[in-house]
Amino acid sequence: MQSMTRCLLVEDDAEIRSLVFDHLQRFGIEVDAVGSAAAMRAALAAGRYELMLLDLMLPDGAGLDICRELRQTDHPAAAMPIIMLTAQGDPMSRAVGLEMGADDYLAKPFEPRELIARIHAVLRRAAGLVAPGLALSRAPVVHFAGWTFDRLRRTLVSPRQVSVQLSGAEFRLLSVFVDHPQKALSRERLLELWRTPGEEVSDRSIDLAVSRLRSKLGDTPRGREGEPGLIRTLRGEGYLLDAKVSA
Repeated sequence: MQSMTRCLLVEDDAEIRSLVFDHLQRFGIEVDAVGSAAAMRAALAAGRYELMLLDLMLPDGAGLDICRELRQTDHPAAAMPIIMLTAQGDPMSRAVGLEMGADDYLAKPFEPRELIARIHAVLRRAAGLVAPGLALSRAPVVHFAGWTFDRLRRTLVSPRQVSVQLSGAEFRLLSVFVDHPQKALSRERLLELWRTPGEEVSDRSIDLAVSRLRSKLGDTPRGREGEPGLIRTLRGEGYLLDAKVSA
């Protein structure tokens, strides 16, 4: 990671904020640290960041709401990777955070080196260099079945030029599919490539995520006219993106 990486740390607990600030600087990350949603918005208006660490509970706003609202704006920060920091580390809370647009979810207390490792991972994925578990050689902007998927800007545009909002989980899942076009992927393999480090998810989580992604693509398992859809269900095998992908 280069020393020019800029991170916005949003944490209302002054002690935790100071500790995380020191750890990030020690690893060569430039940090601006604030303690409220209002201060966060002021910082985003004044500068650009490559990453945000966002506390789940702030005195003037909920981290989940802030994350969702930010993803829905046309501000440059809408594409910025976000790691949620929270005392609520149960699987359901983690799943909700990822659905709201977070790229990763880290429960307190955490080891500094684990935080740094997760920062490395989300920055690599955001740069289009690495999808979860897979080295990429393709351009970060890809096209399939008339759709345009930009992994740098985190945007998905339909064949009719309509922008479609993706949650963090949907973004990662679509990345996996476009990295493996026209190839059957078992639920086990999808889980391996899709989940974030340390996340515990079940096979049914994949089914739910696929269903939500199909909805965003206006897709069904058998398509609109009875033909196979973009994301096909292969009985006994898993799922397949039935489309050619080009850069």
